[in-house]
Amino acid sequence: MAVKTPLLDQVPNPKALRELSPDQLPQLADELRAETIDAVSSIGGHLGAGLGVVELTVALHYVFDTPKDRLVWDVGHQAYPHKILTDRRDKIRTIRQKGGLYGFTKRSESEYDTFGTGHSSTSISAGLGMAVASEYKGLDNNVISVIGDGSMSAGMAYEAMNNAGGLRSKMIVVLNDNGMSIAPAVGALSHYLSRLMSSQGFLSLRDIGKKMANKFPDGMKTMAKRADEYARGMLTGGTLFEELGFYYVGPVDGHDLEHLIPILQNVRDAEDVGPILLHVVTEKGHGHPFPQNEREKYHAVGKFDVVSGEAVKSKSNAPSYTKVFADALIEEAYRDKDIVAITAAMPSGTGLDLFEEKFPDRYFDVGIAEQHAVTFAAGLACEGLKPFTAIYSTFLQRAFDQVVHDVALQSLPVRFAIDRAGLVGADGATHAGSFDVAYLSMLPGMVIMAASDEAELKHMVATARAIDDGPSAFRYPRGSGVGVEMPDVGVPLEIGKGRIVCEGTKIAILSLGGRLQESLKAAEELGALGLSTTVADARFAKPVDADLVLSLAKNHEALIIIEEGSIGGFGSHVLSLLAEKGVLDNGLKVRCMGIPDRFLAHAEPKEQYEDAGLMAENIIITALNAMGMESISTSRKATNS
Repeated sequence: MAVKTPLLDQVPNPKALRELSPDQLPQLADELRAETIDAVSSIGGHLGAGLGVVELTVALHYVFDTPKDRLVWDVGHQAYPHKILTDRRDKIRTIRQKGGLYGFTKRSESEYDTFGTGHSSTSISAGLGMAVASEYKGLDNNVISVIGDGSMSAGMAYEAMNNAGGLRSKMIVVLNDNGMSIAPAVGALSHYLSRLMSSQGFLSLRDIGKKMANKFPDGMKTMAKRADEYARGMLTGGTLFEELGFYYVGPVDGHDLEHLIPILQNVRDAEDVGPILLHVVTEKGHGHPFPQNEREKYHAVGKFDVVSGEAVKSKSNAPSYTKVFADALIEEAYRDKDIVAITAAMPSGTGLDLFEEKFPDRYFDVGIAEQHAVTFAAGLACEGLKPFTAIYSTFLQRAFDQVVHDVALQSLPVRFAIDRAGLVGADGATHAGSFDVAYLSMLPGMVIMAASDEAELKHMVATARAIDDGPSAFRYPRGSGVGVEMPDVGVPLEIGKGRIVCEGTKIAILSLGGRLQESLKAAEELGALGLSTTVADARFAKPVDADLVLSLAKNHEALIIIEEGSIGGFGSHVLSLLAEKGVLDNGLKVRCMGIPDRFLAHAEPKEQYEDAGLMAENIIITALNAMGMESISTSRKATNS
């Protein structure tokens, strides 16, 4: 074993955990934390969130009869300790690797993963559904939703709580507060009050008080109710949750198992109180090995040395696309005082933390609230500002209605910087930017660009700034650029116009976005096979460059369209244009290549693109088949298999 874990070695699953005595649990938590750190140090992954809930994870599985009792983790990046305790320790060092454990909870992976996650703020809604289903079936099990204070910034969480409070269903919400944004200081008195108020004796006494109050005249009844609310509000700070219909308990130190266990037991055994919210205060990254106390440093990490905490860095001479976007936007903001930037709780992930350093008064982090971010940007645009809303492709899906109704319908010039376009590697299907071209290109008036390299991205930032009569979006992949020479200044592109990168005569490859380099590799090898090949960079998914497409169709025998997106995207629009113009009636051979119609498993990005069939070799084989050269294609497949 990489670390010494004698007690953890005896606990492969929660059933074994529940056979321990309470005084053994602190040692188990220490060993679980050490195992989590050691595992992540060797492979990289999400670390801080999991370290913050080690004791809470132990306590939940100890007190509740999982998996009969449903434990729902919000987002799921804090679930590494949970996976170690639920029969998956032997695979924990495969997490986020091809063929290994998924980085978030996944129903098909384990019966202990009751709900699949990757996006935030879904746990209360899912948990409520499970609780209602249990009541409907007459089952006697508990449902526990664990949600972070960051996830509580999303409206969906409050919609679910409002519904749960109205239904009075039996469920428990554990608010994992690691930001200290809600809680007062946690101390002995707070622990005592939480334990008291979660006890059945206190609940019974309170119920007696309510029944007595119901015998009073209406005026006195109202006064008694208010006195109860004010008293509990002053003692606990839970008035908001009480107003939503939850019985509030807390705050509780989430790292103190001696207090946490009996409070969870009281909450578990409470009767006839409706939904309960347990407010637990934790420290994100608790026990982390890094010398700096920087939260974002250990949220998601690469490989690192456990002793020194120093990261094992991979080298790249090219800047990341995220950094290129941030730098380009900063340059544009120096020239244009109306530019403002918006992120939905992803400042470093989108690069806008760099923008904030330069323009703190023009930067807005709205929390995990993509819907609000989009409509907020629309309001800014109404008043003449130039909002750049930087949101990952997969997270922008959550705000589709706002993009349609609040932005596109009103032709408001909101600029969408869509990071993590295409396949993203270890984060897997929940984070893959597969659908944005398809779901945005259906909207009237939307301009959509896709960067083929880092220089193009800089020009697209300038282009978006210049578009002032309607919405625009530009997408770019995760990771480093391709190493092209960067322009000194971003120059606005002509709207809806692509470019020819290299010219040939027989085959045309029309690439949108990050597959351009693979297209150029394919063109070179096709040329060596006697198939002179043109490669064009579409630049714009919408409007489609009709002149370029029709020219390629007219002057080549075959047209290969390639994109890093799902069906219904760029290729579909090009095919519609060709059909409308009657080009397909004349024998042109057309093939569309994109992300296949399935969710791709997590792996390294290169492995994912190989799985998707979007590498140079796949383009070559597609072209050979289109040209009727199946024998050469078959030979290549056999050689490469």
